[in-house]
Amino acid sequence: MINKSIMSFCHSVHDFTVRVPAFLHQHRLMGGAIVLALTQFGASLAGLFRDNLLARTFPGLGVVDVYVASFRPSDLLFQICIMSALGTVFVPILAAHKAHGRRSEIDQVLTGTMAMGGAFFGLIALGLGLGFPWIAGYLVSFTGTDLALYIRFGQMALLTNFLFVFGNAFGQYLITEQRYWMYGITPILYTLGTIAGTLWLTPFYGVYGPMMGTVAGAVALVIIRATAVFHYGFRIPKKIWHPDLHNMGILMLPRMFALGALQLQLLLFDTIASGLDRGSITINAYARNFQSVLVGIAGIALAQSAYSLMSQAAARGEAKRFKIYVEKGLGIMLLMLIPASILLMALAPVAARLVHLQDDTWYPVFRTALILYAISASFESASHLLLRGFYAYKDTVTPAIIVVSSAFLSVGIAWFFTARLAVFSLPLGYSLGQILQAVILGILLMWKINTKSRMPATPSPVLP
Repeated sequence: MINKSIMSFCHSVHDFTVRVPAFLHQHRLMGGAIVLALTQFGASLAGLFRDNLLARTFPGLGVVDVYVASFRPSDLLFQICIMSALGTVFVPILAAHKAHGRRSEIDQVLTGTMAMGGAFFGLIALGLGLGFPWIAGYLVSFTGTDLALYIRFGQMALLTNFLFVFGNAFGQYLITEQRYWMYGITPILYTLGTIAGTLWLTPFYGVYGPMMGTVAGAVALVIIRATAVFHYGFRIPKKIWHPDLHNMGILMLPRMFALGALQLQLLLFDTIASGLDRGSITINAYARNFQSVLVGIAGIALAQSAYSLMSQAAARGEAKRFKIYVEKGLGIMLLMLIPASILLMALAPVAARLVHLQDDTWYPVFRTALILYAISASFESASHLLLRGFYAYKDTVTPAIIVVSSAFLSVGIAWFFTARLAVFSLPLGYSLGQILQAVILGILLMWKINTKSRMPATPSPVLP
């Protein structure tokens, strides 16, 4: 019955994508970006409702501080071990096979990636989960019941990210196939899991209700995406090893350091905030969540839509077409994000009310943090597209150096100004780091594209 319901859901989404207007067609750059923007907006609305619900359900923000902070260690591990491959070189490899019509190769690479990623992350997550009670005190400044809750939440977050190994692998397949509707809808369902847990499980399981709902949402995401990729043609091959997996392992190494630095930056931000006034972690996270709405709708949506197209252009040696995708994407981003960022600053009172931080205790701090984060929205969005430009050319070293450097700069600025600016030092450090990162990435990617455009437009070899 459950399987039939999921299949019916996939068919409904497929039928809808066939009937949408031409400008929303997901196989075009702008159409794909609009699809991802719409679904990202839906996910953002769900996220805002979740944040508001958590703040209302657990007033004082102590439990919410713990909930937010508990994901950082698991996210750090997940980004280093899994997303360093899935979020960088995985789509270009799949896109190269798609550009040359090798469907069986795509199935083999996807299956091998999930098998190896699941085993690798599962073993490390198990070890971290068992040892978490002994290392948790070094990661945050929580004590007593808050520290005990942080340990339990952290262990449950490891389970969530283990499920995301498979969910994100399926998601990258959907991006390669430019099936953006299914890719974008499933994160909304994941967030609804947390909302459902907060509403319906908290009365029975107390503070564990939201986290239990989060795990359930991750399960739903994996099942629906798995059903979707089978619906769109994926088949489990007899042989799971593929030579591309070896090359992925080499190419992901620089990105491991970059993603590790990014997640370490967020973890250290929480470490700093956990030593400040109660609620500092939540205020910082909620302010950045609003900034992330802009980045997700305009930045990540356009970057994801262009990623497969850029990767195929790079695989064919079409540097001029590649440059068109980059310039068009950046132009659209700036036209959308500059006025949107200004509007977000002006709507700070509305934003505070949406996440239940409108009272005199929280609002002045939240408003200033939100303004500082809004400044970075255009730069962070540009970085998402520029980074994928490097990955499409299978260059993971250059962006890794830049990302790691900007992350350390952000943490250094935040730490230096903490005594004087308290929680405001976090968004200040973050924004300055994002500005530096976007400027340097843009200069170096344009240089790379111009170099490629002077070469003969011959198909580049696919990774052996």
